Amino acid sequence: MRRARAAAAAVVPGCGAVVAALLAIAAIGALIGEPVLIPSLAASAAVLHHTPTLPTAQPRTVVVAHLLGAAAGYAVLAAAPSSPWSAALAAGLTFAATSLTRTPHSPACATAVVVVFQGPAPARFVPLLFCATVVLVLGGLVASRLHRSAPRYPVRWW
Repeated sequence: MRRARAAAAAVVPGCGAVVAALLAIAAIGALIGEPVLIPSLAASAAVLHHTPTLPTAQPRTVVVAHLLGAAAGYAVLAAAPSSPWSAALAAGLTFAATSLTRTPHSPACATAVVVVFQGPAPARFVPLLFCATVVLVLGGLVASRLHRSAPRYPVRWW
């Protein structure tokens, strides 16, 4: 029973941080009337708060990888219509781009898929995506400072 309580107590701060960051992104979307919260950002929040010291959770990786995912999605859409095949290609291109730039962040592959399937206007989507990833990073920073036993985040900024 004691172990269960200790485990639950350890989960609460991280869960709270993830929910707070995602609620902030949802609130931004509600304020501006644009859907900002996409599935890949929820996955990024989980990566960032569950494994904050890993390279995949560092600010540069989170922000750059999602932007590369969006770019891959738009590049594929410029060459082919939206389909499961083109979505798979965009995800693969994102994987390659994030590997080559040393910004591996698997949720960014989902961002490419979202772009291919939803075709959001780039002039609105890309700045919102950038802002949302910055909100996630700031949420991780705040959470690591508020919870004393949490690992320090970020390990490195760039």
